[in-house]
Formats: sequence, structure tokens, C-alpha cells
Amino acid sequence: MHPALATALSRGPVRAASLPANMPGWALTNAVRAGHVVRVLPGVFAAAGTTPDLVRAAAAYVDGRGAVSHTTALGLFGWTLADGRVHVTVPPRVRLQGSDLIVVHSRKDFEVEAPWVVRRKGFVVTNIEDSLVAAWPLGTEPWRTGVVVEAVNSRRTTALRLATALAGAPHLPDRHALRRIIDLLAGGCRSPLEIFGAERVFHGLPGLRRQAPITIGGRTHYLDLYAEAERVNIEIDGASWHARSDQRERDLRRDAALATRGILVVRFSYRRLIDTPAAVRLETQRILDTRRDGPRSTAAVL
Repeated sequence: MHPALATALSRGPVRAASLPANMPGWALTNAVRAGHVVRVLPGVFAAAGTTPDLVRAAAAYVDGRGAVSHTTALGLFGWTLADGRVHVTVPPRVRLQGSDLIVVHSRKDFEVEAPWVVRRKGFVVTNIEDSLVAAWPLGTEPWRTGVVVEAVNSRRTTALRLATALAGAPHLPDRHALRRIIDLLAGGCRSPLEIFGAERVFHGLPGLRRQAPITIGGRTHYLDLYAEAERVNIEIDGASWHARSDQRERDLRRDAALATRGILVVRFSYRRLIDTPAAVRLETQRILDTRRDGPRSTAAVL
């Protein structure tokens, strides 16, 4: 193999048009014929016997005319979904051919510049909001909801910015499901389990506020679901609740602080919410009914 070609390929897949100008034209052709080099994508080559970096190959193929997008972009943001293919987005004036390894998406309002794109790990990628929205139909539950929730919780985006991105994708498959998740996040839900509870368990129960702030002794606590009139705080405990003694101790102190304000804390376990949502809803309704007319005291774990 020609030394200049070997040097170029040592850094990963390369576009033929970007090979050194002083390299003989026959060097690549001969290397392919000899089986030393393989074609990964149209016009993009890698050294034989290696596992090519498909994201780098796609970036070489696009060559500044588009950006890594969809699930591939989310992988660069830290959320990996094994799609098996690389996704890129280009403006409509750019004509690129897809293959079994690369999916080329054409977007009419897209430009390879801010605010449409950012740089991530050395690659040009679609911004986080557009990446989350575009990847939504490609993911399955609970992965896709978990990624959207984590993106908002980690303050890498907001429900408002996601809603704006979604408004620019009117024909997105399963769009209504993402719209519902965004609305729940905007309303205060902060975990997939809270979203499940809001949709499947507590939906329609009157007077419940999500993530209601209560300040006691100079410290603000955010209550998962708060019925202010009945002074009942419903906490939705994840699967790992009780797993750490320090976390449990913090929760117990918080419950005691709320009790000084006459607030009853009711905790429902992950397993009960998932396995018996109808029973949880019925118990919640009974607790609220009792608190309207009966005594107000203590905390409960159900």
C-alpha cells in the first residue's frame, strides 16, 4: 500500500476526494483490488481487516454538507441505541445516496450552521432538541421516554425547547405520544415512573399539583403530587427506594418535616404502581375522601 494512503487510513475511514493531492491516482485503485482497502460508503474507504468507525465514515461521506442526526447524534450526546445504521441530515439541495449502513434524511428547513447544529466529540451533529425529536420514532419504550426525561432533568434542554422542536416536525410518526410526554414534563413530572403514574394511575383526580414547592425551616421540598385542600402528599418511589440507607433517612426526615405542617405523606412503591394501578388509584381516592372529613395525621408507605 502506498505510504500516503496508509497514513490517511490509519486515522479511520477517509473520503477519496480528501486524500493527499500528491498521492498517485492508481494507489487507491490498486489497494482496493489487492484487498488492502474496502469501500465503506460511496466514495469513503477504510483499511481492510478493521472495524470501521461508521460515524467517522458518515462524517467523511457528508463532508460538511450535513450533520450526524437522530439516534446517532444521541449516541454522541451520551444516549446509545444500537440502531445498526448511521443517520445524517442534509438540506434538500444536497443529494446523497443512502445504503444499508447510512440513512440520509433531507430536511427542508435545515442548514449546517447554528442553531441547527453543534459540535460534539469532534463531529457536527444536530442540536439536542432536534436529535431527540427525530429519534423518537426509532426508539422503543422505556428507552425513548427515559432519554427525553433525563435530557430535561439534567437541564440539557427544557420542555419548551422540545415543544418548539416538535412543532417543526408536524409529520413525525407517533408524534402525539411525544407531545404528551413533553406536556407532562412541562407540568412537573420528573421521572418515567411519575409519567406512568400521571397517565395510568392518578389522571383525572382533582386538585393534585405536581412538584409542588413547600418551604419548611428555610428548605424547599418539592412534592411529587400534592392535594393542597386535603394536605396529602403522594410520593412515587422508584424501584431503588430503600436500597440506600442514607436516601431512606433523608426521606424520613422530609416526611417528619411535612408532618409538622399537618401534611400526610403517602408513598406508593414502584411495584404497586406497575402491578396494581387501579388499586392504587382507589386507595388514593379513599385517602383524599377521608382527609376531607376525618383526622389528619402521620405518614404511610403503601
